[in-house]
Amino acid sequence: MRSISALGGMGICTGALLVLSVPAHAGVDARLLEMLKANGSISAAQYTELTAELDKENQAAAEQAKAKKEQMSAFEQSIAWAARTQVKGDVRVRQETVHAQNSGSKGDQNRQRIRARVGFYSQINPQVDTGIRIATGSGDDARSTNQSMDNYFDKKQLWLDQAYIDFHPAAVKNLHLIGGKMNQPWVSEGDVIWDGDINPEGFAATYKYPLGGSAELFGSAGYFNLKDNVDGEGYAFQHDLRLYSGQFGARFAPIDGIKATLGASLYAYDNDTDSACGSATTTPCQLSANGNTTRDFRLYEGFGQLDFGNLPVPLSLYGQYVVNQATDSNEDTAWLTGAKTKVGDFSFDYNYRDVQRNAVVGAFTDSDFANGYTASRGHKFKVAYDIDKNFALGATYFMARSDAASGSRKDADIDTLQLDLEAKF
Repeated sequence: MRSISALGGMGICTGALLVLSVPAHAGVDARLLEMLKANGSISAAQYTELTAELDKENQAAAEQAKAKKEQMSAFEQSIAWAARTQVKGDVRVRQETVHAQNSGSKGDQNRQRIRARVGFYSQINPQVDTGIRIATGSGDDARSTNQSMDNYFDKKQLWLDQAYIDFHPAAVKNLHLIGGKMNQPWVSEGDVIWDGDINPEGFAATYKYPLGGSAELFGSAGYFNLKDNVDGEGYAFQHDLRLYSGQFGARFAPIDGIKATLGASLYAYDNDTDSACGSATTTPCQLSANGNTTRDFRLYEGFGQLDFGNLPVPLSLYGQYVVNQATDSNEDTAWLTGAKTKVGDFSFDYNYRDVQRNAVVGAFTDSDFANGYTASRGHKFKVAYDIDKNFALGATYFMARSDAASGSRKDADIDTLQLDLEAKF
């Protein structure tokens, strides 16, 4: 009998040790206690005592797990913005050579230039995005983010290049309501009207409407403020220089292997008459510049692109045609046509343009072609080679003639060569 009692005592101790030594998994431990009670290894009183002890341990473990989960949840929420934020940017080093038949003091020019941009783009919630971008620039020129490597290693300036909020309500798919300093909200098939570095400031709405397959309609509308009190008569709304934009177009596949983009745009300026040099206002002239002799701008644009995907190499043909219907000048039209392709790691782009003196706003047209002047025409050749992922070498050659870039000299040659090394991240 003593041996049986000893074995029973050992069983009780062993069972208790097993129960208390294993991690607190309520289902497993409770079953173990039931087994010990059923085979007589523990008494009812011992079973009750051990069950109570097990419940305490399980409750403590549950509270600890809950606290750890709450701490982790708080940490995750504190860094959630980082998971929804992208950092994008680029650095470009350029060698630029300009040969100009110029009656002024600059003449030919060789310079080394850099550009650096970094942007932070974050999803605030499923319906709201925001973006902030900082960029270099030798001044507050809207058309350039370049800085020359000059002036005894001085530090280079940084400017606020973008700052916007993009609200895209879930109730209306593909609608974007944008406010702030933003990417150009319209589609551009050439840079006759808008230099690529310009980021307009104001409010815009963009929308796409799918028609089925690869076809869709697209459009945009915007209001942008350019200058307060442009007429010198007050800071009320009616005295501001403003731009209203509207665009409508379609993308579709007329036949297999070909995709087409067609559209039309309107860029209408209000109070533009008071923005030109020589007006009664004391504010600096910003709109009528770089060859313009008009003070009035209402630009109508037609544009298009054809993408051929069934050729041995991809090919795109593109173009734009612009008329300024607000001016009395007979130099009121501009057009551009071009082609681009990509072969392996090489990409090629060519276009020809003819921009009459008052066809577009001289303050906003492409700053690289003919030194940024209207009354110009000529060719643009561009080739780029992808050295590695996000790392490319490029060369661009502008062969232009201008009636405005070289003072009173007509048909002056303005030839520009740009060699670029660019890294993106």
